[in-house]
Amino acid sequence: MMNKTIGLFAGSLRKESYSKKLAKAIAEMAPEGFEFKLISLGNLPIYNQDFDDHGPVPEEYIKFRNEVKSLKGLIFITPEYNRSIPGVLKNAIDVGSRPKGESVWNGKPGAVFSSSPGNLSGFGANHHLRQSLVSLIVSVMQQPEVYLAKVHEVFDENGKINERTLGFLQKAVDAYIEWFKKIAG
Repeated sequence: MMNKTIGLFAGSLRKESYSKKLAKAIAEMAPEGFEFKLISLGNLPIYNQDFDDHGPVPEEYIKFRNEVKSLKGLIFITPEYNRSIPGVLKNAIDVGSRPKGESVWNGKPGAVFSSSPGNLSGFGANHHLRQSLVSLIVSVMQQPEVYLAKVHEVFDENGKINERTLGFLQKAVDAYIEWFKKIAG
């Protein structure tokens, strides 16, 4: 039996991105029967509807859309930029939602994990992303809500995540898998 592939979308391009580090740790938590795959967002040109309406559609759009279309589920790991989601993540959502009527997001079980170096733990980003996902017919896991405050403090000098945070993330991943099974059947 083939594994169900869940896409991990880290909403930051920074080399030492906390979101990427979290995504890499989450990728290791895939249970039997599942594969977690980090999806690259960095090469997507800014969405322009003229590409879809008049061509040529960038090869990066085609590759990204096909990759997301093949996924069975979605986990978004996002930092908060100015009380919202980073532009690179919004751009990926827009690229995948077009052309009209051909959204690659439609009907997939999703989850949002947000983080911030501050105390608000990415609350704004988490909820803004959920608003976008609702319009794309992504069934987003409601509980547990995953907010990581002071994310810079969960890593040691070698970039390893502390045990307490790993335990919290594992519980969230386990809950997502149960959510996925309910939604996806």
